[in-house]
Amino acid sequence: MAEPRAMLAQLGGQPVLILPEGTVRTKGRDALKNNIAAAKTVADTVRTTLGPKGMDKMLVDSLGDITITNDGVTILEEMEIEHPAAKMMVEVAKTQNQEAGDGTTTSVVIAGELLKKAEELLDADIHPTVIVKGFKIAMKHAIDILEKSSKEIKLDDDELLKKIAFTAMTGKSGTGASEKIAELVVKAVKTVASKENGKIVIDREDIKREKKQGGSVEDTELIYGIVIDKEVVHPQMPKVVKKAKIVLIDTALEVKETETDAEIRITSPDQLQAFIEQEEKMLKEMVEKIVKAGANVVFCQKGIDDLAQHFLAKHGVLAARRIKKSDMEKLAKATSAKIITNLDDLKPEDLGYAEVVEERRVGGDNMIFVRGCKNPKSVTILVRGGTEHVVDEIDRAVEDAIGAVTSALELGKIVPGGGASEIEVAVELRKVAQKYPGREQLAILAFADAMEIIPRTLAENAGLDPIDTMLKLRAAHEKGKKAFGLNLDSGEPEDMYELGVIEPLKVKVQAVKSATEAAEMILRIDDVIAASKLEKETKTPGGPGEE
Repeated sequence: MAEPRAMLAQLGGQPVLILPEGTVRTKGRDALKNNIAAAKTVADTVRTTLGPKGMDKMLVDSLGDITITNDGVTILEEMEIEHPAAKMMVEVAKTQNQEAGDGTTTSVVIAGELLKKAEELLDADIHPTVIVKGFKIAMKHAIDILEKSSKEIKLDDDELLKKIAFTAMTGKSGTGASEKIAELVVKAVKTVASKENGKIVIDREDIKREKKQGGSVEDTELIYGIVIDKEVVHPQMPKVVKKAKIVLIDTALEVKETETDAEIRITSPDQLQAFIEQEEKMLKEMVEKIVKAGANVVFCQKGIDDLAQHFLAKHGVLAARRIKKSDMEKLAKATSAKIITNLDDLKPEDLGYAEVVEERRVGGDNMIFVRGCKNPKSVTILVRGGTEHVVDEIDRAVEDAIGAVTSALELGKIVPGGGASEIEVAVELRKVAQKYPGREQLAILAFADAMEIIPRTLAENAGLDPIDTMLKLRAAHEKGKKAFGLNLDSGEPEDMYELGVIEPLKVKVQAVKSATEAAEMILRIDDVIAASKLEKETKTPGGPGEE
């Protein structure tokens, strides 16, 4: 380094500054260690929530709002994470949630453990590229092993589907009514499922979840139709309409203002009267078009004029306004109604049908229930619970259960839970590793060790001795008992299919993929260049000395 400096001194030059002042740069092994440490910390944060015996986290935001949850993705989203490598772990959880709907904690914990094992290899002077290559090989084999140990599941396997939903919900607080909720979730998913080209297709968005505190978890119910958090617009309207003919309108039932800037000059009271009467006539015509088509229930995405409300009430029509666009789409799917943008086009066949549309008081608020639809392709689960925090957590449990059942049916394959599939992957990977004579063999073995973090954590969270339980599990799998996982009540290895602890193959495969890819990405970084943060101006303008 002395030579260039001497050269600069001779030439009277200045040292070259490339990055702006305040930039922090970490290079090489230090950068890697920092990133691994950050990612491991995130994984350790959610690790204690894994499994049915996992603990919950209480998160308090800057406004003092509280979230109490056991759900990996919720914890990571609510935590205000700053570190760039730690943010990548949050992405792992988000991807897992979008793709599989469950297994968010699993994917983050595996990613953290992969990095922990990679760090041990780095200390043994193995290059990051070699580790990444080994992890890639191991991931491919791990997915093959999972697929080989999976079983098929069909749309009419109700008992198995219930067990999947139940497994996804265990560990969430307040799920005393899990059996009942699991049944509701399976019914809901089966109702909205459709077959396309021989494949089962399910859109999770078709199952609407409406939360209302009050009552208890037992009061959670499934409505073959839609629940809307709105009330009937006019007191004279009926509160219950049986054999409802429903019209969905995407336009305002009001007299529109002109598009162009027009000025209407009224010079006499007669003109004003004529103007008011004309407005009234237009609104009356709108209502008559609706009634003529045979509708007795109106859901409007925009506003309904007071006068139009009065005319609708006179005709005994139940109406609600300012319905969300997403709810309108769900209503269309549930009732088979078409969404109308122009009342002139309204025909009787555009109307939807429901056995009953009624306004009910739930948890202190009025809500409109559209139930008894003939072939609903959209349904609602009304989630109830004693307090706001309980309702929120039950809602997250229902979301996970819906995701798990959907994932199981879409791929049509399931694997045993309770750490059984992870142990199976670890045992088989150790055999596979022997076929690779290079240094990547060490990375494959490290991957196998990392997979065991799931059963190990399940044991730790249940207060069991992790070493003893791991030895028993490995022994069972060595004997070919592929479905043996951990019974957390007895602490002994047991057949998970018999115990009813079942998970979708898609959840496991996605967890392995996203965890490995995140670990690989972090391992490839050898230089972190962080720009200085913009300082918020603390000066108040117009202070002394300022112009």
